[in-house]
Amino acid sequence: MKIVIDAMGGDHAPKAHVAGALAAVRSFKDVDVVLVGDEREIEKHLPKATSQISVIHTDEKIEDDDVPTKAIRRKRDSSMVLAVREVKEGRADACISSGNTGALMTAGLLHVGRIQGIERPALAPMLPTIDGEGFLLLDVGANVDTKASHMVQNAFMGSAYMEMVKKVRQPRVGLVNVGTEDGKGNELSKETFQLLQEAPLHFIGNVEARDLLNGVCDVAVCDGFSGNLVLKSIEGTASTLFTLLKKELTSSFTNKIAAGLLRSSFMNVKEKMSYSHYGGAGLFGLKAPVIKAHGSSDHTAVYHAIRQAKQMVSENVTGIIEKEAEKQGEQ
Repeated sequence: MKIVIDAMGGDHAPKAHVAGALAAVRSFKDVDVVLVGDEREIEKHLPKATSQISVIHTDEKIEDDDVPTKAIRRKRDSSMVLAVREVKEGRADACISSGNTGALMTAGLLHVGRIQGIERPALAPMLPTIDGEGFLLLDVGANVDTKASHMVQNAFMGSAYMEMVKKVRQPRVGLVNVGTEDGKGNELSKETFQLLQEAPLHFIGNVEARDLLNGVCDVAVCDGFSGNLVLKSIEGTASTLFTLLKKELTSSFTNKIAAGLLRSSFMNVKEKMSYSHYGGAGLFGLKAPVIKAHGSSDHTAVYHAIRQAKQMVSENVTGIIEKEAEKQGEQ
């Protein structure tokens, strides 16, 4: 299995990507990693040659403030475009990038292409829950302007993924809304609610964002604008909570002793809440696995993104979604 990484995307490129790749090939003997980017910069962090890691050199990269469509067309030799092209041309099984989200979405659509029957791909990360099972949230920003039909397709894709890959029997699908009562929300929410009620899914109705981490549903459906707000709020809250906790636990000698005794417990909680241990957001609906990792991904996040890509390939997620799209097209 070969996984290609845009090694120049993100805040900590390429150091984090090299370290994550090294950790991954130590853990997964059946995975080869291709790093695409400035070979000189990459080799600064690659201590020695390994048969499982190779490099494709390019001096060009897409910046976070580049306009996605223009960047993909003008920067054809950028690390992101070359990485996606490796998947398109069959030399790699999956692609990972921590770079410009809009550009990755555009590159995925132009080079990899949509699964027939899927109107719009969706960004779908797994997020933590108290019981440790996690839930799938989609869309989190691939489509800011969304139709009800797109959200229903997201529900089917998410439900199929949770059932076939995560082995959840009858995944509970919830619509993220401003209240749990029927009839809540704007016109888009109301229309989506009606369509989901009529769909052959285990739809449990509206759910509120505050209940998501409690495991209220297995698949949380929302438009890309709202989903991105939910995602960033969860990440920001977790980060702030641990910053406050660290400050409090080091504020006195007694607290430091208590912190030392409970260190392993705090680390377990931090690991469960950290985005870096959940990989990235899969672009569901494309013809091959493309994963958007967090822009601030460290080596741990890159490692888990590779683990996630490996699982998506092994479990044939693209094929599962394709079959689901075919089934819905026949109904």
